[in-house]
Formats: sequence, C-alpha cells, structure tokens
Amino acid sequence: MTDRRRFWSTASPEEIAQVCADHGARIVPAQTKRMSRPVTDLCAVPAGARDRQMLRGQAFVVRAMTDTGWAFGETVVDGYSGWIETAGLDTYPDAKPSHRVMVRATYGKTTGGLKTPGAVTPLSMGTEVYVRDQTDGWSRIAWTDGPRTSDLFVPSLHLCPIDTKDSDPVIVAERLLGTPYLWGGNSAFGIDCSGLVQIACRACGMACPGDSDQQMAQLGETLDPGTPPERGDLLFWKGHVGWIADPDTLLHANAFAMSVTREPLQAAIARIAAQGDPVLRHARLTPGKKGV
Repeated sequence: MTDRRRFWSTASPEEIAQVCADHGARIVPAQTKRMSRPVTDLCAVPAGARDRQMLRGQAFVVRAMTDTGWAFGETVVDGYSGWIETAGLDTYPDAKPSHRVMVRATYGKTTGGLKTPGAVTPLSMGTEVYVRDQTDGWSRIAWTDGPRTSDLFVPSLHLCPIDTKDSDPVIVAERLLGTPYLWGGNSAFGIDCSGLVQIACRACGMACPGDSDQQMAQLGETLDPGTPPERGDLLFWKGHVGWIADPDTLLHANAFAMSVTREPLQAAIARIAAQGDPVLRHARLTPGKKGV
C-alpha cells in the first residue's frame, strides 16, 4: 500500500485518479507555491488530521485541487505529500526568499523602529522571507504584492541569509527549549519530537524527512548497542526521537513534559522502557554520509 506521506513520488496513475476522485479533486498542472501564513497545517485528507506543518515562505508543489479550498501536493524540501488550505497560498510575494528566521521566534511589525507602534505578526524559527532592504537594524520584508502591496519590519539580528548553515544541530534545537509540545508541529508555537529533529537538521543544511519512523530509517549511521553517546547523536524509540545534548542528557520534544525539555538520559531511557518501548536505534550524523 502506498505510504500517503510519499504519495506523489510513489503512487500509480490509477491510485492518483482514485484518491482525487474520493476527495472531489481535479488534477492541475504542477505549480510551486509558497506558504503565506505564519504556519499552515499539512493534512492527511482535506480538513483532516494534521500530519506536519509548513512555515511561511516554504515551498509546496500543488498537483490537484478541490472546489472547497484544498490543494493536494507535496513539499519541495522533502517530498512529503498532503493537503493544505489554498487560502494559505495566495499572497506570498513573487520573490524568492532571501533570509530565514534563525532565533526561536520573532515578529513582523507594520512599522520599523524600536519604539514605533504597529500591528505584530509572530514568526517562527525557520520562516523564510524576502528582505527588500535593511535600515537601522530593521529588515523590511515583502509581505504581499499586487494592488495592496504591504511590507513588514523584522529585527535584522533575528535573520540570516537563506543559505547560512548552522554548525551544531543541538544548539539549534536548544533554542526551542520550553516550546509547547504539539503533535505534528513544526514551529516555535508548537513542535513534536520529529519536528525538533527536522528543524535543527535543516538549519545545518542536512536533509531530513518529517516523521520519526522516516528519520529512523534514513538518518545517520547505526551504532552498536552500548556505544557511548555523543553530542548530536539521535536515539530512536517506536514513534519517538531525541537529541543527545551531552553523554548524560536527552533533549527532546515530548508529551510527558508537554514541551521541549532536557531530561537525564538514563532516567528518560528507563521511563520510556517502563512504558514498553526500548531504544530501537542509536544513530550518529556523520557529514557526507547518506541521510545527512
């Protein structure tokens, strides 16, 4: 059976026709769109359960559409298939993102300057924006184009060029400490275990799929049981993954604490094992190797 998360890369023409018919969707010429909302859910079916999330500026290939406001397609960065509301695709400017948010969270303000009033739009780490210019520590970003063109202003210190690569994924993940746990979440406003791994890997220029089972199958090199853990290693359980922050500490988004937390490593392993889930894989992300 075709994995719905890889639908557009693996499904047969007959399967595509059937799924589109089941949801009242029509095939359209493939078109790449960018998210215009701060956060957009990527759903299993129209108006259905959240599989993952996409951030403003991230790219999505639309391959089918319904008349009820849903688009069926796949993410550009990792080919994750799903459904998104078309309302989240309509207003991103006709400009390729030049910068991304590198801090846990920031905002776009309708006015520049430290003490000026203005409406505020929250933006998560990983948001991709097009910077028109920078003045006095503020970056003017394109928000919408067309007859009602508008821009927002973001503190320049919160942005980095889009192709900048962090060197340590654990440092990136640590910026999200305290972020609420959200099943399928990929933002500073709510994130899950695999979202925390993915956002950190992407910031470091590492390819990374969206869900923990995909990450367990693809990321890094498997280490023998008993191998001493090192910073930046990943531990996998059934349906869960976490970063090794240091040999004694696990950094992970988890429902036990309902947030991104540091937890003593051996205590976490014992707690999860007591629930019936032993560690399934210990992986090391070695640059240049497959899945990294």
